[in-house]
Amino acid sequence: MKTVPERVFESLPWPQFTTQDLAALFPGSEDRRYGLAKRALASGEIIRIRRGLYCLAPKYQRKGINLYALAQLVYGPSYVSLESALSWHGWIPEAVHAITSASFKKAKEFTTPLGVFSYDRVPQRVFYAEVERLTDPAGNVFLMATPLKALADYVYVHKRDWTRIEPAIRSLRIEYEELQQVTGGTLEALVGNYSNSRVTRFLEGLRRDLHL
Repeated sequence: MKTVPERVFESLPWPQFTTQDLAALFPGSEDRRYGLAKRALASGEIIRIRRGLYCLAPKYQRKGINLYALAQLVYGPSYVSLESALSWHGWIPEAVHAITSASFKKAKEFTTPLGVFSYDRVPQRVFYAEVERLTDPAGNVFLMATPLKALADYVYVHKRDWTRIEPAIRSLRIEYEELQQVTGGTLEALVGNYSNSRVTRFLEGLRRDLHL
């Protein structure tokens, strides 16, 4: 009988997998699947990320794990946003040590063997407005907020009372040239998407400062 890492390596395109994937790969007794997974965990062949979500140990991985893609599996529906998205787009200079995401469920944080995944609840009219579906060179798909969406989410989560462009530049060290890339269409899509007054005031102030 093939082991869990052997079957996952042969049958799945990614090194991460769920209990549902195991049920498809090893049909039959749940106790048998539990025993196989338990032995693979004990031997270090697989790693438990959180309940119901696992990955192959590095030596068994055909492709590396994209933590942005993994974030949607750890807790969803969600998309990468806030500091992680701002850093990914090159808007802020600091390295981000946790994967920060927005969710429409309650805020949660998961400390896993692969890193920390932090989720903040951001109520919106259209949750995925201004969220891009991206693919890395290995074929991993992940959801990433556009820079301005990530900034709007940041204002909401951290309760920033910003009504002009200058506080954002000073606080986050965003270059003015980056903000000049914002288009009127992007601003328009986001202004009506948040019911929060802080976010609305910030976006309207940004529109005035950028003359959009």
